[in-house]
Amino acid sequence: MVLRAKTKTLFSGKELTEQQRQNTEQNIKEMEEGRTILQSYPRRLVFELTNACNLNCVMCGRNAADFKPTMFDMDIFRSFEPLMDTVEEITLMGWGEPTIHPHFNEMLEIINKHSARKYFCSNGMNLKKIKNAIFDYNVDVFAVSLDGATDETNGRIRRGSKIEQITEDLKDIVRTKKERGLKAPWMNFVFCAMKSNIRELPDLVRLAAEIGMEEVKVVYLTVFGEDLLDESLWGHEELVKATFEEAVKVGDELGVVLKLPHCIGEDEAGDKQHKDCFVSWRDFFLGSDGYVRPCMSTPIHFFAYDKNKDFMEMWNAPEYQNYRAIVNNQDRMDAPCRRCYQSSHCNWNKKESFIQVGEVFSPEWEKK
Repeated sequence: MVLRAKTKTLFSGKELTEQQRQNTEQNIKEMEEGRTILQSYPRRLVFELTNACNLNCVMCGRNAADFKPTMFDMDIFRSFEPLMDTVEEITLMGWGEPTIHPHFNEMLEIINKHSARKYFCSNGMNLKKIKNAIFDYNVDVFAVSLDGATDETNGRIRRGSKIEQITEDLKDIVRTKKERGLKAPWMNFVFCAMKSNIRELPDLVRLAAEIGMEEVKVVYLTVFGEDLLDESLWGHEELVKATFEEAVKVGDELGVVLKLPHCIGEDEAGDKQHKDCFVSWRDFFLGSDGYVRPCMSTPIHFFAYDKNKDFMEMWNAPEYQNYRAIVNNQDRMDAPCRRCYQSSHCNWNKKESFIQVGEVFSPEWEKK
């Protein structure tokens, strides 16, 4: 089974409450009408808990950025509690590794008092430490980044990652899930495809099946530094197609869902700068530095979050209104959006989605 990344809807792991359903319906209506001032709340809160990390992956844009590590403020986190019964989901992810935040488990506990789904994306090195929290606080879905089916390949790319440890910890989580008769959490691998590892994708699908994971999601490598230009899959359409076909066949045989990006030349965006983007209607993204941004894949930032301000005043601030008005306008959108590399929304027919060398791509974090 092949899925494509969602641009309008979100993961539907459990039934929405009436309060959530009403907000979602209104939000989608306002989004489809192109409203710039919204009566609805976002459907998802995305919190970057930190821009620091316990790994040193070769392709990470953090390597090409000069910045001071920051941690998400707990008082700010608590200020969002009044929204947690209205939004569909709270996502804990960003440029850093969320599980190294000292209050990660406490955040899950707070969210669990409310209706919103809980989702996080991790490098998998702290799974043993957070296993109890995953079940105690009913995490709905989480993703683990793994960029090879062998320790040699994954370790070369994700420096500091240990595939055997991650695999065993995931098996332990799946075992507990089965023992308790639970459907959640939904678990998937995220695989960053590049020239030197893409041939291991079918084996990664096999590994996911062996562990008991539901899905493997593939994103293409976006190159930020000249040292990885040879790893780009731009111009290697036949290799990508053949590998995807094999991986899908393996997934169908073993019951693992594949979520794949479009092949080069086949993206539904055609010749547009990017797919229609609804993030500024659907999501509210707050960085670990306290700045509100359209999404994590842009250097654009709107303003510093103020926990003492009315949320709707910020949600409909002039910066948001202007962004909603131009983000899908081919002539008026901001320069970073023209070269979008966000996996779900960018146009994989364009070279700029694969290669960002020399471009400003990271947020304007405080320098060291």
